[in-house]
Amino acid sequence: MSEGPYLFDVGVTALAHAGTPVSDTPLSYVKRAIAGEIDAVVPYPSLVGAHHVLTSVYGFSNEDASGLMQRFMDAKRVHWHDETREETVRTGFERASENNVEGWDGYYAQVAVEEGVETILTIDDDFRRIDGVSTEVVLSRAEFETLNEYLDY
Repeated sequence: MSEGPYLFDVGVTALAHAGTPVSDTPLSYVKRAIAGEIDAVVPYPSLVGAHHVLTSVYGFSNEDASGLMQRFMDAKRVHWHDETREETVRTGFERASENNVEGWDGYYAQVAVEEGVETILTIDDDFRRIDGVSTEVVLSRAEFETLNEYLDY
């Protein structure tokens, strides 16, 4: 693992806070970012998305998910990407269309390019279709299987 910079996508942020049997791996990145051991870029919209995932997928209460995301926001060594410019969103949609990925993935890829991020930390491999960004899928195949079994209960 390099020192980054890394962009945290919504899946990594949510899973790190979800307390699943495989949350330790993404949580290790969050802890290193909070400690300033790695250079992390986190778009504020990904926190809203992580809140949604925590409540709708992992069964958290609104209050608990809100508290977790607000405490993560207190991390002073994380670079919080707080600009949602029209040009960024529009170019993100262009990336999504050209690469047949979700709009969020196009947006995150565009933010990564604008922020000079070397690697997007993710739990899916859709970003691999997008030129100009590299990705690190933080879960192994076995961890994905464990997560899927956990979510099926």
